[in-house]
Amino acid sequence: MLKLEDYVISIPDFPEPGIIFRDLTGVLDDADAFHEAIDRMCDVTSDLDYDLVVGAESRGFIMGSPIAYRNRKPFVLVRKKGKLPRETISEKYELEYGTAEIEIHKDAIKPGQKVLLVDDLLATGGTLDAAVKLVEQAGGIVAGIVVLIELAGLEGRKKIGDYRVDACIVYPGK
Repeated sequence: MLKLEDYVISIPDFPEPGIIFRDLTGVLDDADAFHEAIDRMCDVTSDLDYDLVVGAESRGFIMGSPIAYRNRKPFVLVRKKGKLPRETISEKYELEYGTAEIEIHKDAIKPGQKVLLVDDLLATGGTLDAAVKLVEQAGGIVAGIVVLIELAGLEGRKKIGDYRVDACIVYPGK
């Protein structure tokens, strides 16, 4: 089994001094590491009962699509506002320097469907919290959340609330 942490590139002082940016492209551009990452994300959620996979733009697409494919589940996109062509529902959330808004197609999740929510990284929890709200606004039920990397020092789990969150790599700091 590969040590995935060896493939995550840590970049000090980006985007500002004191921050260590955890770049997952080292995982993505190594076929074995990428395969291992998807396998681990599938393994940690193998006990979950879910009907579809929802991935948050954009790296949630990269991680979520192969999980959906492997488990023969539909895949639903959570996109930045204005990127989806049909009728949507949306959710605003706070960023460090302002706000953002994400959307899903209004008919993408049927009431009562159980959802596995996927993203690459859990940091402050803003994007995933907004995605949870979108799923629930659509009538879905969040069965679980899985990320490749969690920055535990930013306490994103607190923002998301009382949902099961699985992370394959956990960094204690920011």
